[in-house]
Amino acid sequence: MKFNSDEIKDLAERFEGQTPREILQWAADNFGQRLAISSAFGPEGLVIIDVALREVTPRIPVFTIDTGFMFKETNELIAKVEQKYGITVERLHPELTPEQQAEKYGPELYRRQPDRCCYYRKVLPLQKKLPELDAMVTGLRRSQGESRKGAKILQMQETPDGHRYVKVNPLAAWTKEEVLWHIHIHQLAYNALHDQGYASIGCTPDCCTRPTQNGEDERAGRWAGTDKKECGLHTFAANI
Repeated sequence: MKFNSDEIKDLAERFEGQTPREILQWAADNFGQRLAISSAFGPEGLVIIDVALREVTPRIPVFTIDTGFMFKETNELIAKVEQKYGITVERLHPELTPEQQAEKYGPELYRRQPDRCCYYRKVLPLQKKLPELDAMVTGLRRSQGESRKGAKILQMQETPDGHRYVKVNPLAAWTKEEVLWHIHIHQLAYNALHDQGYASIGCTPDCCTRPTQNGEDERAGRWAGTDKKECGLHTFAANI
């Protein structure tokens, strides 16, 4: 790691007001092959992939965490993105299939113990990937909800086993309207479920993802009826 936490904090403040292209260019210049884009293919991820691969370099790899519970619309969108940019999206998989997990831990673990399910199907696959990286680009925005309002453009993080990496959030200061405008003017494909009221799209069970109602924040449809707000991908590592 070529930066310490104080340097990353200083850079994060300097990057306020800079464009996503400028932030991604800095990341590509400084981390090279140790940089990757992590995307669940929501609107923010689509904007980041478009800016990174079209305006910075087509060589930044893209990966997603395939929990085994993806909507078919999400898989269809990934195929469109791969075709548009001439890439192959790396899929990170849990150790167990959904059927194996149900056999080992009982049916509908996602409903009975959602944190545990997310840990097995999302957090552990990411933890195995991170040693390959010094920086990971995400689509976090401060205005997505209460749990994300403190997001910085750059954050130094450390995993439980001591691996340090920089989380790069080029859209941290963007609004939802800015994201949708970029998708519109660049005619990007997006998940068809957004037209059915799904503001944030995760796994298929209705306890994990549902359409949002008028007046709800963007992530209200995730784990509705519980106190759970995050799957753990953005919270398992400590900010340093």
